Formats: sequence, structure tokens, C-alpha cells
Amino acid sequence: MKKLFLGFCLLVGFATKAQTVTDQSFLQDSAEKFTLEEGEGNIDLLLIASDRNKAIKVHSSQGLMLPHEKQIRQDLQYRPLLDMNIVTMSEYQGQFVYLTDKAVLSNAWAGKLYINHNIKAPKAMGMGPDFLTLIAGENDFVIFKDNQEIWRSSIDNLKPISAHYDSNSDQFFLLTAEGLYQVDSSSKTAKKVFDATNLTAFTFHEDSIVLGTTNGVQILDRKTFAPNKLDQKLPWTEITTVKNIRGSLWFGSTKGAFKLREDGKYDYYASKRWLVDDEVVDLSEGPDGSVLVLTQKGMSKINFVPMTLAQKAEYFQEIQRLRHIRYGFTSDLAMRTPGDLSTGYFHDTDNDGLWTSMYLAGELFRYAVTKSEDAKHNAYEAFEAMERLTALPNLKGFPARSFERDGYEVGLHANGFSEEWRKQWEKENGRIWQLSDDELWRWKSTTSSDESCGHFFVYALFAELAPDKEWRDRAIHQIKIEMDHIMDNDWYLMDWNGKPTAWGKWNPKYVNSFPTNVGDRRLNSTLILSFLQTAYHFTQDKKYKKGAEKLIKKYGYDVNANRPATVIGFVEGEDLSDKWNHSDDEMYFLTIPGFVNYSFSEEQKEAHFNTVKSHWEVERSEKNPLWNYLFALSGGKNIDSEESAWWLREFPMDLIDWKIDNDHRKDLTKIAPNFRSQTYTEVLPGDERTLHLHNGAYRNNGGSDGKREYAPYIYLLPYWAGRYVDAISAPQAE
Repeated sequence: MKKLFLGFCLLVGFATKAQTVTDQSFLQDSAEKFTLEEGEGNIDLLLIASDRNKAIKVHSSQGLMLPHEKQIRQDLQYRPLLDMNIVTMSEYQGQFVYLTDKAVLSNAWAGKLYINHNIKAPKAMGMGPDFLTLIAGENDFVIFKDNQEIWRSSIDNLKPISAHYDSNSDQFFLLTAEGLYQVDSSSKTAKKVFDATNLTAFTFHEDSIVLGTTNGVQILDRKTFAPNKLDQKLPWTEITTVKNIRGSLWFGSTKGAFKLREDGKYDYYASKRWLVDDEVVDLSEGPDGSVLVLTQKGMSKINFVPMTLAQKAEYFQEIQRLRHIRYGFTSDLAMRTPGDLSTGYFHDTDNDGLWTSMYLAGELFRYAVTKSEDAKHNAYEAFEAMERLTALPNLKGFPARSFERDGYEVGLHANGFSEEWRKQWEKENGRIWQLSDDELWRWKSTTSSDESCGHFFVYALFAELAPDKEWRDRAIHQIKIEMDHIMDNDWYLMDWNGKPTAWGKWNPKYVNSFPTNVGDRRLNSTLILSFLQTAYHFTQDKKYKKGAEKLIKKYGYDVNANRPATVIGFVEGEDLSDKWNHSDDEMYFLTIPGFVNYSFSEEQKEAHFNTVKSHWEVERSEKNPLWNYLFALSGGKNIDSEESAWWLREFPMDLIDWKIDNDHRKDLTKIAPNFRSQTYTEVLPGDERTLHLHNGAYRNNGGSDGKREYAPYIYLLPYWAGRYVDAISAPQAE
């Protein structure tokens, strides 16, 4: 059992134990995308298939194509096929079979399969046991066995879409837009078994025939053909293809692909995170357990690879180090060409200190769990970047938002404000970016309380978990100078111009000016008390305890902080209460370990924990592992470990900020507009919604269309926090 904040534990024996989820491998999905080669012109992509050799073929209006090095190119392998008019293709016994305007043929089986079908305008082909073959055209069809024609017949205005052999009934089925036909080669009969007007695709699944339509999925009994259900509670109802892939039902639509799960819900694959475009044309079983998704503009290979949460963390750690470290800070990667990581470049943000503190915390947890020298080195590097945030301003403990070499600053705004606000602010106060004393660097002013939350959280953690005393002392020094700055400036972050920053305000006149229902009154009281408790815990300087007691006794900060989260709500005329602020959640949860564990008394600690628990109860529906694990760090027991592991498993492997839309989905139950900005009855998996930081909560739509890659600390911090509190086991062998 791990102990939290080791120094505090030595004093009072505090310990926590969470319910442990065993880290066994699961199937992690990710996408490889292939686009049409430039210069190919107007090509219609029609079908996709793979064979036992793991080759992938795409049938197009210009012949066969294949994926190679992220592009789809003309297939030149079999020269005779280049001169044939291929109508459709299929896979049979693990080999490709082609239907041309003249024949059914294959290059497998020594090329011996060759059937002259004599069908005018052939459209569809199906194959059964022992090369039993049906070929259907606009008005007629023919069946061959052992390369010999055994039956030829016609159906007026047939216009087949597809043909499949049913192994249960030993019969062929033909699909048209107007119905489904059963074709019996033994009795030489053909009959229409289902009438419709909008059919698009079909497949067999267990005891059912599953029909795709332009407005949902129609289920038929496989024996009686009686309609069982018209399912329109789908991610999208305009179905283009239906496939039974390894026993699972997959659907293609004009708005992405989706797979039916055992619980009756769907895994949804849409947006450029998964597909080249959302107009799905065909689906197919792919090599090595993959699923191939053909769309109008390319193809995706959805891979399913066994992976543990620990292996996923290793994957993200490599990306973090490779593409997301700027001067030791954690940094996003902006891209000049959307989605092209090779065009990526670093830039500053308003919250470099906060994001870096979160990655640094993850590395501290990793070190505590594994004693990894790499984790220690990474943590020390990040600490030095954060340490310099107070060194460059030369304002006695004032922390800059970020820093950059003079002339290369990018983020010219200030968090939470418009461009008009920035221009007016700079007109009155000067540049947000200030020149350092050596005139080589610029540091970013207007620091917010978000930054202070990250600093106090991680410096306390650093002072507890860093293995070297001289480094721990440096962290305690940072706690002291930042706390002193706030106290010496009447409970404000005082900027270079002698004015408080917009959000760095803990002064009673500011805090108590808000009604009790406005979250900032409760939040800011919690923050400053936690900061003071942390400073006192590590320095034992009584001025911090006296400062906290003054805020409590004279200004009611303990009363403010200990109100349950349920008091937060809308207040007429208060701009900061028009909706629940999920950035406040982020600040709150980073602050609660110090708020609870460094309390001045057991009575105070109990009161603080109870109010923290009330906030966690409100947040549980988000299934956010970071909130759960930070609650565990604060003494929480039942922390929803399974839900947290679900969040980590469903977190996407692709961190590019693709534009994603879920508004059209019909499989989700929407709820009325509400204070918490929750859209659906339950939170969506991370790989089905837009990427966002931990302050994004229920944001299901949006994105920048591939213009940045998020830093992987979003996964790494909760994963290693979970390992630290024993909510996640070490990876288990297969």
C-alpha cells in the first residue's frame, strides 16, 4: 500500500488504498490512413478486400489499386488485369476473385479458375462451396459449378447490388434496392423474400439477415425472413455497407463506420482521427485482426493490437519526449500543414507552467512507483523550466506564464480574454510579454490562478517524492517565494505594472464580493488555504498558519471553502456563474491533496475532506481518472477505479486535434441544456469526441481540423497517478 505525501504520512500516519484494476492487455484500436495519390484525378473507390497473404486490394473506377506508404496507387502487379474491365471483386478461400465484363477469374489456384459467364452488364458475384458461383446482371443471372453452367434464368429489372452465399440454407441471396431474393441452385428457383424501396447492403449474422437501408438497419429472421426490427438508434442511419467481420457486425454510412458491441451500443469510427473522410464505401476484414474501411477519398486500416495501460503509457512517453518538450516545458505541437507532424513547431501558451506541472507530477509518480532514473531526469528537467518562471520576472516570487527568446513569442493573448481585451490592455499597460534583464528573453505576464494551482501542487509533490534533498529544498524554496509574493501583495499576484493580474486574486474584498453560489468564492478560498497549508507544512513558518487563520476567522474562508459543491449554480448578473466552469474543476482537484492532507487539525481535515467528497460526487459522471486518483490522494476510498481504467483504455492513440462532430448521432440520448454543459446521458469515450484537456469535460464537438498535436501528459499524469495510489496494477503477463 502506497503512502501519499510521504512527509505528512510520517507525521500523522495517513495512508490510502484504492480498488485496484488489474492491468491486463486489451485490444487497442488505432488507424492507419491512406489517401489517393496526387494526380490520380476523379476516381471512384468501390470495394476493398484482403487475402491470406495480407495483401490489400482496392477496386476503383480505374481498375485495381493498392495502399502503399500512406497513399493508394494503381496496382501494377498483374499486367493482364490492367487490360481487363473489372466489375467487382471478392475474397474466396483467402484468395482474390474478380468479376469482369466477360469472366470470373483469379490468379490463385494456378490461374485455373476462369468462367466465361455470358452475362450482359454483370453487377454482382457470389461464391459457395466447391467454387459454386453465381453471377448476376441487370436482368439475368447464371450459376456455375465446376466451371460448368448449371442454371441460367432472369428476373425483370433485377439491378443487383450484391450477392452472398448462405451456408445455413445452402442458397444464394441477391440484394436489390427493392428487395432481397433467395436463389436455390438445387431446385432452380428464385423468389423475392423481402420487399423494400431503400436497401443498400446485407450480410448474415447468427440467426439474422441484416439489411442496410438509407434510413436504418432492417433485421430479418434468417429462416422465415420475417422482419424482426427496424433499428434507427444508430450513430447514423444512411447505411452504405454492412459486414460480418469475425462475428461482429460492422456498418458503413455516409457519416462514418461503427461496430455493434455486445452491450448493444456502438463503437463509432468517424472524423479524420479514424478515416480519410466520412463517406464510407465499403468494409472488409483486414490482415492481423484489422478492419479495412474504404471511403470516397481513401482507406483506413483500423488496427486492434493487444496492449496494456502500461504499454500505452510507454507509447505516449516516447511521443512526449520526441515532440512535446520546449526548454523543459511541456508544449503542444502546432502544424503548418494540418495533420502533417513533420511541419510541427513549438510555441508558448498561457499555461505552460500548469501543463508542465502536470507532466512533472506524472514523472514524479512514475519515479515513486518504478524508481526509474529516466523519470527522475525528466522531472528535474521540467522542474528547472518551472523554476525559471519566477527567476526571469525579478518580481520576488511572481511566476511568469511562460518564456521565450526575444522576438519569437507566439501566444500574444491572455487566457480567457478576447483580442480586443488584449489590445486595450497593452494600450494601457504595455506589452504582455516583458523583456528580461539580460534582454535575451521575454517572459509572459498576466499570470492566472491556474498557474499557481499547478505550481503549489507539483512543488509539494516534488518536495515529497524527489530523491535528492537539494532538489527537494529547491521546491520548498519555490513554495515559499510564491506564497510570500501573494501575502506581501495583499493576497494578489502583483504584475510588473503594480496591478493585480485578472485572475490571481485571493483578497477578501474580491473573494467575498461574489455571492455564495458563485463557484469562484468557494474555489479561491480553497486555493489560498491550500497554498498556505502547504507552505506551513514544508517550512513550519508560523506566518503562513497565521495568515490562514486570519482569512478563516476574520473573512470566513473556511466557511467559503467548506460549502458543498452542490451550492454552485447560476446567479443572475454574475458573468462567472453562467455555467459550470470545468477549468475550475481542474484547479480544484489539483489543490485538494494539499487542502485535505496539510490541514492544521484533524477536525479541519475532516471538514475539508467532506467538502472535497461533495465535489467529487458531482464529477463522477465524467469518469475522469485524474479526478478519481487525486481524490484518492486526498483520502477517498471508493474512487470508481473501473470507470477510470475505461477512460484510459478509450483514450485515443492519435493526439492530433481533428475536427469532430457528434451532433447528428441517433444512438445517443440527449438531455436538455444544463448548467454543467452535459450533452448526453453519459460521457462519450475519448476516441469518439474531440480531444481536450482535463478542463474540457463534456465537449463532444469541435477541434482545429488537425492543426496541432496535444501533449501526451493528458494520459501520462492520470495513468501514473493511478499506479501511485494502487488503482492500477503493474502490467500483468499474458
